Amino acid sequence: MTWTRLKELVETPLGGLTQPTRSDWIFALRTVSAGLIALLVAYALKLDHPQWAMMTVFIVAQPVAGMVLAKGFYRLLGTLAGGLAAVGITSLFGANPWLLVTVLALWIGVCTLVSSLLRNPEAYGAALAGYTAMIISLPALGQPHVVVDLAVARCAEIVLGIVCAGVTSRLILPKLAADAIISRLKRSILDLAEYASGAFSGGDPASLAALQRKLIADAQTLAEMRTYARLEAPSFGTRAHPVRRTIGQLLWALSAARALHGHRAPKNAALIPMRRDLKTFVGELAATPGALDDTGPWVARLDAITGKAREMPSLPTDSGPNDTSEDKVGTITRLTIAGDFAEALKQVMRGLDALRSPVARKSNERGQPALVVHRDYQAAWRNAVRAALATLLVAIFWLTTKWSEAAGTVILVAVVSSLFAARPDPVQSAWGFFTGTLMALPFAFLVGQIALPALPGFGWFALFVVPILVPAALGMANPRHVGVATAFAINFLAFLSPHQQMIYDPGPFFAGSASILVGILIAIGVFIVVLPADPWATLERISQAMREDLARLCLHERIPRRSAFESLAYDRINQLMPQAQQTGRKGDPVLGGSIAAVTVGLEVLRLRHAQLNSAVPHETVESIGNFLRGLARELLFRRPGEPQTATIAVARQYAASIAKRSDRLEVLQIAASLRIIAAAMEDYPDFFARSRG
Repeated sequence: MTWTRLKELVETPLGGLTQPTRSDWIFALRTVSAGLIALLVAYALKLDHPQWAMMTVFIVAQPVAGMVLAKGFYRLLGTLAGGLAAVGITSLFGANPWLLVTVLALWIGVCTLVSSLLRNPEAYGAALAGYTAMIISLPALGQPHVVVDLAVARCAEIVLGIVCAGVTSRLILPKLAADAIISRLKRSILDLAEYASGAFSGGDPASLAALQRKLIADAQTLAEMRTYARLEAPSFGTRAHPVRRTIGQLLWALSAARALHGHRAPKNAALIPMRRDLKTFVGELAATPGALDDTGPWVARLDAITGKAREMPSLPTDSGPNDTSEDKVGTITRLTIAGDFAEALKQVMRGLDALRSPVARKSNERGQPALVVHRDYQAAWRNAVRAALATLLVAIFWLTTKWSEAAGTVILVAVVSSLFAARPDPVQSAWGFFTGTLMALPFAFLVGQIALPALPGFGWFALFVVPILVPAALGMANPRHVGVATAFAINFLAFLSPHQQMIYDPGPFFAGSASILVGILIAIGVFIVVLPADPWATLERISQAMREDLARLCLHERIPRRSAFESLAYDRINQLMPQAQQTGRKGDPVLGGSIAAVTVGLEVLRLRHAQLNSAVPHETVESIGNFLRGLARELLFRRPGEPQTATIAVARQYAASIAKRSDRLEVLQIAASLRIIAAAMEDYPDFFARSRG
């Protein structure tokens, strides 16, 4: 998940703001104040490039204090790693410029590879380590003895900016990640109730699909915000466990609601009351202001609904072959899913209470696993090769032509090709960066080349830049404009290059500005021409990984914990969503299939646990094993467009025969799981087929 997306989820649950809020103004004024403080301290310390201290404040500025601390921490680590790499590479290869730029390009490729395999803010730190080495090493070309001084100065400037940003974000009207988690979870519960209400009453499919995407992304946001909250205060450590557990329950409830929506129940005496109770419950929850201020009454109602769903309903002893209205397997199937939804929603509410009133975790309590992430190694290698190749080719041009200003072009190519490499649409992200940079140019010229040489001094500087930077910071607080606004702010300061003695010298100003703009355009061209990303290929790799996950669930001797499977599956879905959005409506079946895959996985886990139940007849256990092996073959070997194997038919056949042999609830639930798997795979046949690649 990108920082832009995370800020959108934290700040604007409805997708954007048209007017700045009080929180936006606080963020903007706090950021500009921190930047001025950093610059003033840099002046006092007589740092060589004081603009870097102020730029760092805007680079790490985030709406939530924990996000600032996290990004600042990994920026510091990345700067230190890049500084050490610059010293080492320049010391070893500084005597040979061609060898030096080659090794630096390889270093950028390695860092881009690592960055593409990580998540923010770790990914940001890895990318930073790559181009920081380039920023430090290129000015030392031909004079390697100064590289240590450059590295120390660079680190000092960065540390100063991070400290100023972190202290002000934590002390001046802070917005804390701990509070944001509780607020986000409350909104997610209400969104889930709204989704379930629409699902149970046949709501608009497009609205339900959009709400489903939002809920999945919110779950991933909660996982990331947990890390930021722990950086804000160690006391949040006691709440980390409820957050992890609640994320899994939230996703479980979403999966159950979707399954109930996808296969609505026929008229049935056992199902009508349950469906009515659930529909009434979620409708009241979504429509009641302040409903979650006290979860007690809601939890009690869910307890009652769950208890009814778990009871054995009155079923006919003999049904005709065409009597679908009294299908006892279908009845148990839907009652089981309804009970799952009610239980999961109840656990989410209890998780909310645990966050609001944390208690010490028992020492013998079994910890939940951390959320697992999907690693796209093919895309990571593509990004690495592209960044290294682009940087090397531009560096060769620089060395060949000996154009001094081309050094800035080399640096910008390295920065953009590495920093935006893993974005769902790197061209769009880089173009936004270019737009903001271009917009900053005239403002920097007027202030730096016209106003400040005539009216020097820090007071005049603040008077000129504050009216420019405050609107930019307001744009940074708005997710619709954060990319362009951030590029504007940091490049305005880069072009301005504020020193205590400002002079009129437009020649170097325009030459340096041109090199930066050209570097960004070259990087955009590289994204378009060199190994361009194919969203469909990425979608297929993630889909294939999900199918392999399901096959492992079927065949692996060790049965994984439900929470571990859920975390891995929904992490893959969270990575799949932005790629699906790049393909428009054509990607909707892939997203729908991925949700269906989660349902299939959860039912496979039910079947695996049923195999260990001594109360289940031996012949039923054998049938489960045969079905799971056939399902694994289906997932691994059938190609799109090919007819389905007998696996789906076998699932329905086994379900029918099991239901005829026994009316015991635990046996009927096995039949229900088989029916759910068959229905999910029939709904999205191509998703559950192996790619042709």
